Amino acid sequence: MLIKKKKARSHTEDRCLALVLATAAGILYAMALGAFGFLPSHMSGNASQMSTEVASSDTYGFLFLATLIMAFVIGGMLARVTVIVGQKFRTIFCLILLAEGVALAAVSAFELLFYSTRFNSEVLIALGFLMGVHNATSTQLSNGRVRSTHVTGTLTDAGIALGSFLASMVSPRAAPDRRFFRKQLYTHLTTIFSFLTGCIIGLVLFDSFGFKAMLGLGAVLIVVPLSAIVVTVRTASKWVDARRA
Repeated sequence: MLIKKKKARSHTEDRCLALVLATAAGILYAMALGAFGFLPSHMSGNASQMSTEVASSDTYGFLFLATLIMAFVIGGMLARVTVIVGQKFRTIFCLILLAEGVALAAVSAFELLFYSTRFNSEVLIALGFLMGVHNATSTQLSNGRVRSTHVTGTLTDAGIALGSFLASMVSPRAAPDRRFFRKQLYTHLTTIFSFLTGCIIGLVLFDSFGFKAMLGLGAVLIVVPLSAIVVTVRTASKWVDARRA
């Protein structure tokens, strides 16, 4: 599910991707809310809040929100540039997620050791950047079918897929595509429910373990891509050995 293949990706692979990355995004989303009372990847809300800060002449609040949005965009941009530069490597997406996991673990360890409310803005900006990386990675890997942090867009896609599926039941022209629309709808619903489940798990874990839970999430985001890299390398080695034989 973490390897970009030349052939078209199956919806099963994308649903597995959603189960892992959308759940992880939901967990981090909820942990950030529990820790800071703020949602670092809620870009629609953050952009709307900027107008309030302008109206109230709150320069610090405006600059913080602007920086947070920019951090999310830069995260997505960096993920895209990395994919383009490393497109020859089959494990490039694994490497991106591995780097994200290491960065999240580092941020979590910093909070465990040096937690202070005066660092909240910087930590939120760092989390916004990482969620930009996370969302861009799942979006590119799934060709836009799995947006792990972007629930608004996923709900819109689910509505479109549902409309297409219902239309295929009454339109003879769309009938041949009914199976495709159903699979597409299942993929979007899997993403939505994975994110929601992750949010519930994230709140429970943070209430119980605090930043140790966030450190654990970073460890998971390290183990998952590392496992995929190991499997890919072993499979490639067996294929080379088979050709030599």
